Amino acid sequence: MDNPFLDNTFAIKWSALNAEHVVADITLALEAASEKIDALASGPATGGELTFENTLLALESATETLSLPWGLVGHLDSVCNSEQLRKAHNEMLKPVSEFFAAVPLNSALWQRVKAYSGTGEAKSLEGVRRRFLEETLADFRNSGADLPETRKVRLKELESTLAEKTQKYSENVLDSSNAWQLVIDDESRLAGLPELAKAAALESAKSKDLATDEDQKWRFTLQAPSFFPVLEHVDDDAIRKQVWEGTCDIGARGEHDNTALIWEILKLRQEKSETLGKPNFADQVLERRMAKDGATALGFVEDLYRRTKPFFDVETAELQAYKAEKTGGDPGCLEPWEVAYWAEKKRREEYDFDDEQLRPYFSMESVIGGMFDIASEVFGIELNEQTGDLELWHESVKFYEIHDRESGMHLGSFYADWFPRETKRSGAWMNYLRTGEPRPDGTRSPHLGLMCGNMTPPVGDEPALLKHDEVETVFHEFGHLLHHLLGNVEIKSLNGVNVAWDFVELPSQIMENFCWERESLDRFARHHETGEKIPDALYNKMIAARNYRSATVMMRQLSLGKLDLELHINEAANADPSRDLDELSRQLLEGYVMPTSTRPPSMARRFGHLFASPTGYAAAYYSYKWAEVLDADAFTRFLEEGIMNRKTGRDFRDKILSKGNSEDPAKLFRDFMGRDPDPQALLLRSGLAG
Repeated sequence: MDNPFLDNTFAIKWSALNAEHVVADITLALEAASEKIDALASGPATGGELTFENTLLALESATETLSLPWGLVGHLDSVCNSEQLRKAHNEMLKPVSEFFAAVPLNSALWQRVKAYSGTGEAKSLEGVRRRFLEETLADFRNSGADLPETRKVRLKELESTLAEKTQKYSENVLDSSNAWQLVIDDESRLAGLPELAKAAALESAKSKDLATDEDQKWRFTLQAPSFFPVLEHVDDDAIRKQVWEGTCDIGARGEHDNTALIWEILKLRQEKSETLGKPNFADQVLERRMAKDGATALGFVEDLYRRTKPFFDVETAELQAYKAEKTGGDPGCLEPWEVAYWAEKKRREEYDFDDEQLRPYFSMESVIGGMFDIASEVFGIELNEQTGDLELWHESVKFYEIHDRESGMHLGSFYADWFPRETKRSGAWMNYLRTGEPRPDGTRSPHLGLMCGNMTPPVGDEPALLKHDEVETVFHEFGHLLHHLLGNVEIKSLNGVNVAWDFVELPSQIMENFCWERESLDRFARHHETGEKIPDALYNKMIAARNYRSATVMMRQLSLGKLDLELHINEAANADPSRDLDELSRQLLEGYVMPTSTRPPSMARRFGHLFASPTGYAAAYYSYKWAEVLDADAFTRFLEEGIMNRKTGRDFRDKILSKGNSEDPAKLFRDFMGRDPDPQALLLRSGLAG
């Protein structure tokens, strides 16, 4: 294939998508998209020649000419990073960013869109088409369409520079993570480490030719399935300290130090906001989200903080007392590398519960199969793995199809990539590659999406056995995916996850609830050797321990949201590289963070949600908690009407999952629940309210 990134066939030819094609293909896509935009801008700007199709839909199609192939490049950069791909990606990043920044700043194009909005056809639009017109007008205005030309020029420069700086930030996180390893050659120092984690560390050392079956060594990395069991379980304090220090070094040392980049990004975002007439970045990005402005979002975080703080202080004191009791010392601050270790010991003693006991019941195969079974029954769909002669970007990737159970219609397909690689970024995420649309015959073309993670990989001949929180992550990303694949919106850019970001986590987080209820758990939580369900005694312990240190878990999320909002509301205007980022973070999070003897450095240097893309979750990390309020409340309908109730599930599909951004999210929630959300639902579920 001469231009593989420009091939729009549904079955993507991943083997042809090589770094050597990126520059040429994206250049061609950029030229084609620019030609389409120029044609629209030079076309009629008044009168009856303007239509919904030749203006709004034509604009959507023009930008998609570039966004589709560029999306493939971005995806490969996330899952198959290489020096050649990185170079090609970065070479095209500036012109691509400039193109997308320039679209809403194109005066002639804006005049055409405004002219269409004043036509009789536009004024008579209803439903989704009316919503699309309103969203398009808002996109232009919020992006600076009404600015004078001099400020438009600066805005384009800001967008381009932000893209470059945030990409470098992301590369620093990946490279510094990969640069660290800890190799242990004395097995006795790994006392306390679960056998599965130890076996994985041995396999990791062997894969790097650092060990053999005869000469055993254990290698640990900064991938979560590798380092976190060490912090939770290893008795050797010095090893836990080394691992904790390794996590703190991500994006924080030498050529990979993100400190200066953080200040630059904050400064650029602040200037962008002021250029657009907003006092800060939070007000700019939240204007069309549910919170509407930074003050409301910060108030939300601080209100939850006040409600959670008394419980958090009790949990902190209890853990300090527990360690003192076990070591014969005086109660006082723990070291940061001790917190997870002593918290896990206390949980095991208090509830006689070790979540490692659950791993045998959560093989990746059974989790995926059971999750599909639940979705099939609740949402009226069928999911099937596709095998045979398939094109995939890595041998461990799986490919699935989803059909409507009643009509048999092919709703979409998706890829799943679950295990860590050094060429793959950390975390878990969902994305989409194609968005379907209505066909003349009344059917729809299928959607295409993906979900990725960094879960515990298989060791030897054993299946991949997951921790319960990893199971929740799988369900979470699948919820995002269902939001895309079950989208039934006429306009592609209003489909699926293209919604306000403080609403986007509702479908994902509501799926996590199915990982706790006995009726749904029994669909997939089966022992990988015997096929037995989780024994009642173990399940009861799991439920009893569900809200163990829930205030601490809540406070961690609130602290991240607080840091995010404070940086973007109150600190960005004074972005100064000479300021001590660590000291500032401590001041901003006073009371939000458990006090420790060694004060940890700022999370900001490795906080990819905030700084790995021009916008991302910046000024919006609170969205997780905001949407958790929605999901805790919305799931009460399932609890009342039946976890596997098809009518309730179909209602959620029809009123939430299928709707995308076709209506205001507050209305969608009310349509499903019959009322506004009840904030108390989250506190009740977390055991933090009476």
